[in-house]
Amino acid sequence: MSVDLERPLRHPDSDSPPLMNKRARWLVLLGFLLPGSAQLLAGSRRLGRFGVAATIVLVLGLLLALAGFLWARELTLTVFTNPIALLAVQALIVGYAVLWLVIGFDTLRLARLVRLSPGWRVPVAMLSVLLTLVPVAGAAWATMTVGAARGAISDIFGDGAPAVDPVDGRYNILLLGADAGEDREGLRPDSISLVSVDAETGQSAIIGLPRELENMPFPEDSPMHELHPSGFGIDNGCNVGNCYLNGVYAEVEFFQPELYPDAESSGSSPGIEATKDAVSGATGLEVQFFVLIDMAGFEKLIDALGGVTVTVDERLPIGGDQWGNGVEGYIEPGEQHLDGFDALWFARSRYGSATGDYARMERQRQLQAAILAQMNPGNVLLRFQEVAGAGKSLVETDIPESMLGRFVDLAAKAREHTPVTLDLTPPEVDPAMPDYSEIYGMVTEAVAEASPQPEER
Repeated sequence: MSVDLERPLRHPDSDSPPLMNKRARWLVLLGFLLPGSAQLLAGSRRLGRFGVAATIVLVLGLLLALAGFLWARELTLTVFTNPIALLAVQALIVGYAVLWLVIGFDTLRLARLVRLSPGWRVPVAMLSVLLTLVPVAGAAWATMTVGAARGAISDIFGDGAPAVDPVDGRYNILLLGADAGEDREGLRPDSISLVSVDAETGQSAIIGLPRELENMPFPEDSPMHELHPSGFGIDNGCNVGNCYLNGVYAEVEFFQPELYPDAESSGSSPGIEATKDAVSGATGLEVQFFVLIDMAGFEKLIDALGGVTVTVDERLPIGGDQWGNGVEGYIEPGEQHLDGFDALWFARSRYGSATGDYARMERQRQLQAAILAQMNPGNVLLRFQEVAGAGKSLVETDIPESMLGRFVDLAAKAREHTPVTLDLTPPEVDPAMPDYSEIYGMVTEAVAEASPQPEER
């Protein structure tokens, strides 16, 4: 077989344009389908063997990764969310792209354009260049995408901390939405939710806490318990005006940071740790991690995704105060596709609703669900660099890199279930005089509903 191939390919009759035309077409197509094969048949066998071997290794690596996603997803995601592993992937992509470029133009040289019929020279040259440069351009895009992912992971997630076991089979994550504008002193979360996720199934309960919640008890092992044994502000008051849940951060961050001396070394802050303790005491669930979402970054994320579609139930003002002064415009009722600016006001506005903050809490949850629905693989990949760039200014968290793969896996499982939602708001809960024993019962019921049901026998 090799003798038959070598006659027209390695030792062609260069004075026969029809034969050279056919030979050139075969070399270009074979070189594209299996880089290095054209060199094995008609050029440098050493370069050909290297190219074929590199291609086989690449294909086997892709098959191994696919098998990992199918049968060992958490482990595979852990590997591919590790910045060092991503750096290695970048290097491999660049190396293979350079090899493809060398082999592609060497294949064009082997085609001997000057020996082709005049009508075939330009088509063969264009085909060869196209089949060489398009994959290289794809590799360049993949390299930049992997680099954006590696940068975002390194910027957002804690480095080097070990994985943490779930508590009673669940991970409990405090989700804070902060709107730190120039007119605001310090950080006072506008949105406070606790997400409790089953560690096996991804079933989740989302517990919304009003920012005006008062008298939160602290766990006995919390540094805040000694100062506020009866609840936040009851015994010794506080330094932030109203002793609300959203004031715990400023109370500790600015006046008593020494209560949490190890907070910053663990990727958190004294104010955040105190807020975690307050939410633990208010719900009866041990808060393990926090995710702080900055509303300005939220706007960038939505623009990066190309906007978000939501259903607006009531006319909402953009800007303005409780008397209607300074309103810049309105978000009208109905289904609306909002850009980042309008979506931010959809989540931020409270003066246009009869129930104020409670309506805003519901809109924020609606917006979060809409964003998650639009963050499908196709949309995210198409705009990945913009999304990753927005993420750097969007999220702050103490979730360590070592757990990122596990949580990505849980997030995929969570999409298969409808989350259970519980809002600790009127009329069920009076934020000014909450009955925490009753709240514990409500939270227990919500968590039970968001847990795997025992199989019937």
